[in-house]
Amino acid sequence: MQLANNTISQTHYSVLNVKEDASHEEIRTGYKSALLISHPDKLQKPTPTADSNHNEPQSRFLEIQTAWEILGDVKSRALYDMELRVSRQEDVIADEVELDDMIVEANGDVVELFYQCRCGDYFSLDSLELREMGFQLLLEGDKFLLQTHNSVDMTSIVLPCGSCSLKIRLIINKDTQP
Repeated sequence: MQLANNTISQTHYSVLNVKEDASHEEIRTGYKSALLISHPDKLQKPTPTADSNHNEPQSRFLEIQTAWEILGDVKSRALYDMELRVSRQEDVIADEVELDDMIVEANGDVVELFYQCRCGDYFSLDSLELREMGFQLLLEGDKFLLQTHNSVDMTSIVLPCGSCSLKIRLIINKDTQP
């Protein structure tokens, strides 16, 4: 359930080698500089044997053109910035919860843990998934005990909601009881 970090590796800002809070003039200067460095007329003509990388300079030139078209216009830049912020917020954790905040249901051999999302659905995790992560969920009377086989005192698991895009971080202390 631990989710990978989904960040955008190359933005239009990085294509033009400017900061995200750059002024229009700084963006224009970055565009001109990148254009001069990678313009197809400025680069050496590829030899017939170097055909495998023939489109690389042209694609770099098109990336620079696209970045300038978007960042050079105030309205399209504002829209792009908003989309960039939204894409980065996908990794934002809505809440941190502990095991005692979870609802526990036993269904035969599988024990399920739930936490209600504000959209009405649930964040969920079961004993099989916990076992794959190195935890064991034990039943002691009417109480459940979560044990870990390693020496880590505390860890966390990021859980996505079953319906919406929200995520929570489940904090697990060693030998805690839900």
